[in-house]
Amino acid sequence: MKRTFVAAAVVMAGTFPALAEVVAPAAVTYADGAVAQSLTGQAGNADAGRTVMTTRGLGNCIACHQVTALEDFPFHGEVGPSLDGAGDRWTQEELRGIVANAKMMFDGTIMPAFYKKSGYVRPGDGYTGKAAKEEDLEPLLTAQQVEDVVAYLATLTE
Repeated sequence: MKRTFVAAAVVMAGTFPALAEVVAPAAVTYADGAVAQSLTGQAGNADAGRTVMTTRGLGNCIACHQVTALEDFPFHGEVGPSLDGAGDRWTQEELRGIVANAKMMFDGTIMPAFYKKSGYVRPGDGYTGKAAKEEDLEPLLTAQQVEDVVAYLATLTE
């Protein structure tokens, strides 16, 4: 019985790093627009980040940004800057801040905040009273999806 308990404890202890505490959107700390620490405590997956960037129901980054490495996906946007060389232009900390909430780095940007739950201007609520309450809103991307996009953007070097 003792061996079973010890074995279970060892297995559980090995899984705790994988269950690192996720930083809540309201708890993200920005320094000059950058976010120094991972939002999940885990490295992002560049392949998953590529999927987030090219999927309409997720980040859909290519709707606004051109990315030569993603030329197999049609209809790249021209609203935002090209992301070619993003891994050379910005550090991973800066990329994390830009993806989480670009307004913290670029005042006046029209890029949406992908990891934010509050502080939105809600003009519709005054007209209908039916707008969703801030406490019911979820971020556009999960913390892990933000890390995945950062990992992919870091691969875009010139």
